[in-house]
Amino acid sequence: MNLSKNLLTLIGVTYLVVSCGDSSSMKGDEYYSDGQYEEAIVAYASYLEKKPGNVKALYNKGRAHEELAEFKEAETSFKAALEQEPKNIQVLLSLSNLYHRNGNPELALMYADNAVEISGAPSMAYFLKARSMHRIGNVKEALREYNAAIKMSPKNGQYFYYRGMLYAATEDMAKACSDFKTALENGYEEAQASIATYCP
Repeated sequence: MNLSKNLLTLIGVTYLVVSCGDSSSMKGDEYYSDGQYEEAIVAYASYLEKKPGNVKALYNKGRAHEELAEFKEAETSFKAALEQEPKNIQVLLSLSNLYHRNGNPELALMYADNAVEISGAPSMAYFLKARSMHRIGNVKEALREYNAAIKMSPKNGQYFYYRGMLYAATEDMAKACSDFKTALENGYEEAQASIATYCP
């Protein structure tokens, strides 16, 4: 199970690169869309020399760094964007995901929790909070947040899968198997292996 890859897949909808409205920034968007992340970083950096507080450019630059596994640089760009817009859910979720990828569930929880507190927060915010609680070992709170995420997005197989893993860890195999099967029914193929392991 590759948690980092799974979280990137889930959060991908928030990683849409949005144009910043300037030629160098738009070029950065083009490079990013083409997978030319180093070139995108250069273009965004050029734009930020003129507009250092532009949230979209800072965020997109961070995403390009993240794609290159330059996590410290990504963190710096995301935090700079957050300084400009402390309640930007997209940036908060990206920081939460970044800390998940780097094995720091406490910081991942902090940013996910901040996202959840914002009105209109998406189900992903609750899911990332649940994953953080899960990894820290707070079973009761993790279950509550998984339930909230599933209530908001009842067709998201990944949510059911990880709630199932929580149930499996607490040896509630009936609920775990039910969640694994629901995850598979909703297209989360990774659940197949868990069904084979936990649900004879």
